[in-house]
Amino acid sequence: MLKSMQRNGLRLSMFALACTGVIVATDYSTRDAIATQQETMQQQVLGKMLPADSYDNVLAADCHLLTSSYLGNAKPHPVYVAHKANVVSGYIIESVAPDGYSGSIHLLTGVNVSGEVQRVEVLEHHETPGLGDKIDRNKGNWLDSFTHKHLQNEADSSWAVKKDGGQFDSFTGATITPRAIIKQLKNVLLLVRHPEVIEQAPACKAE
Repeated sequence: MLKSMQRNGLRLSMFALACTGVIVATDYSTRDAIATQQETMQQQVLGKMLPADSYDNVLAADCHLLTSSYLGNAKPHPVYVAHKANVVSGYIIESVAPDGYSGSIHLLTGVNVSGEVQRVEVLEHHETPGLGDKIDRNKGNWLDSFTHKHLQNEADSSWAVKKDGGQFDSFTGATITPRAIIKQLKNVLLLVRHPEVIEQAPACKAE
């Protein structure tokens, strides 16, 4: 009986070891492919945020990791700097609208060097389906209402929903979500007015 248990234990150990080996080998063989896929996806997303003829550098390679109250929380966020002929032409900024109806809303904003919004994308949210989720591009084009908009000054009251006297539409039955995004985009435009803050931030570390 003891020998039988020992044999079974040995078989189980060998099976576990073999499985571990397969997992490690699979991870090793697919790691580069996954990294390449992630890099390609990142380039595709970043490539949508600014006009293609407005920069000539590799956006992902010119990344700064910035911690600022303008970005919505105390965590560092990547800011990608666009150049054309070695002159800064725009920024792609990750930030968070912390006061969405159902939690934080993660944003990506492309802004040219003049402070004009080029494109806004929602990277992640948990807003209510059928109401606040209209910030999804597959649910509507509300995000396009920010394209080519700029901020006059810090006291610019037009950066609000129409219900609050501003220029932007809200959603029927859901005002908190658009308010949160508009407020955060205004903060992003305020940040762009201080390019030295971005340029002095440390480079993003390669994974």
